[in-house]
Amino acid sequence: MTSFKKAGTGAAIGIAISLIAIGTAHAATVRSPEVTPAAQHDKLPSLRGVMPRPDDFIKNSHAHPAHPLPFISAPGNQGDGALQTAVNGSFAPALGAGFDGVGQGFSGPQGTFTVNSAPPDTNGAVGATQYLQIVNTAFAVFDKATKAVVYGPVPSNTLWAGFGGPCEADNDGDAVVVYDKAANRWVVSQFAVTAAPYFQCVAVSATSDATGTWYRYAFPYGSVFPDYPKMGVWPDAYYETFNMFNGNTFAGAKLCAYDRNAMLSGAAATQQCFQLSTSYGGVLPADLDGATAPPAGSPNYMLNFTSNALNLWRFHVDWANIANTTLTGPISIPVASFAAACGGGTCIPQTGTRQQLDSLADRLMFRLAYRNFGDHESLVVSHSVKVGTSRKNPYSGVRWYEIRSPGSTPVVYQQSTFAPDSNYRWMGSVAMDKLGDMALGYSVSSSSIHPAVRYTGRLAGDPLSTMQAESSIIEGLGSQSGNRLSRWGDYSAMTVDPVDDCTFWYTTEYLQTTGSFNWNTRIGSFKFPGCQ
Repeated sequence: MTSFKKAGTGAAIGIAISLIAIGTAHAATVRSPEVTPAAQHDKLPSLRGVMPRPDDFIKNSHAHPAHPLPFISAPGNQGDGALQTAVNGSFAPALGAGFDGVGQGFSGPQGTFTVNSAPPDTNGAVGATQYLQIVNTAFAVFDKATKAVVYGPVPSNTLWAGFGGPCEADNDGDAVVVYDKAANRWVVSQFAVTAAPYFQCVAVSATSDATGTWYRYAFPYGSVFPDYPKMGVWPDAYYETFNMFNGNTFAGAKLCAYDRNAMLSGAAATQQCFQLSTSYGGVLPADLDGATAPPAGSPNYMLNFTSNALNLWRFHVDWANIANTTLTGPISIPVASFAAACGGGTCIPQTGTRQQLDSLADRLMFRLAYRNFGDHESLVVSHSVKVGTSRKNPYSGVRWYEIRSPGSTPVVYQQSTFAPDSNYRWMGSVAMDKLGDMALGYSVSSSSIHPAVRYTGRLAGDPLSTMQAESSIIEGLGSQSGNRLSRWGDYSAMTVDPVDDCTFWYTTEYLQTTGSFNWNTRIGSFKFPGCQ
């Protein structure tokens, strides 16, 4: 039996006020983007031949400071308008061979990894024959069939060995990997922000082999810190979004497009960017899944959230005539009422320690997954929300959405908050397979359990706005202790295998033993039996 609450037409609005997303509901078109060429670019003949710098793994441990977005949490009486209170039957997909990724003590052909920072910012992507996982300062490449490590672990800046400048010298983290399914290429980006001027270092593989040739670029951002970069693949560009900071002062989101066609061949490339005001932050770009491209000429779709609503932008880039490049939005999409988990801050409990964990509930979670089904287009995304109205004992769940018709009149086709019990669920990532089945991965913790990695999902034909039962990828054996070491995850990644377009791959963090700077990561895969 399925039971869930729906938002009524009288749901309160304006209670959960987010300063990062206050703005007009009427879409405006902005022209005249900032246009900047890459400061340098080159070609790495073969990653396999690069000797890593193992010293980067043994530097003094440190916590990466949070750059919180200006966020005002909701009052304690803000209820959740889409809470799913009972699961929809049993969860069919059985977990495949789960295996550990980069983390404390992880070993591979290039050596052994030692944690030197927190959080790990775990993410990964699946390609034709490999899985590439990247954390804050390191990455590894796995054989998709055998799960064996074929390259790594190595510092992330190994990709820019011999490149010169900050991209080679710095290993600052916030790295993201996506897979360009149309071109069968890997795309990795990492910022270089040890000192101004700041750069986003972007590398595009020449083939589907992540250990082979790469084309490398450094895009400049001056003296404004480009924090929390997130990337999406689109036919006309690689889109990347940032939260910009002048020191510790939020300067608004920056939305950028890199010249994909040029970068696929290693040619000189430029970026086109729009700088938003300080009213907007936490914007994600759409990342294309599946073999069907968006309709011809479609802009990239970008989302963030505000008080009981999502904001959508359309970014159309024209590389031949910059005057035709436009950013339209935001378009306000009403959603069921919600309040951010932990008021956007830290409150996630763990067993065996008083140290609480950061919810990072002031923003949407990576990825904003896009799919074109032919008869409709869908975007799916998630974020962490408060469940219950008690101030003394609230907990958190994962709110997810499916947005349809982003190119015309965007609407919420379905939504719910998954919270089947009083444990805290957060740091989710969601995607859809080629049939429209959905999978949602996340972390789970409470005062009685260590942080665990779990997932749920739904078939395309299930009752709308419901998820099935929960399954476990791995149950943690330790909690993160250490004075003020609250940072956790920052994001995780649910991706879909481009070969069968059915198998989901999920990665995030957990701990094998209680301690500080000793995190581990896990990679798991599964698919619905009906998807062949």
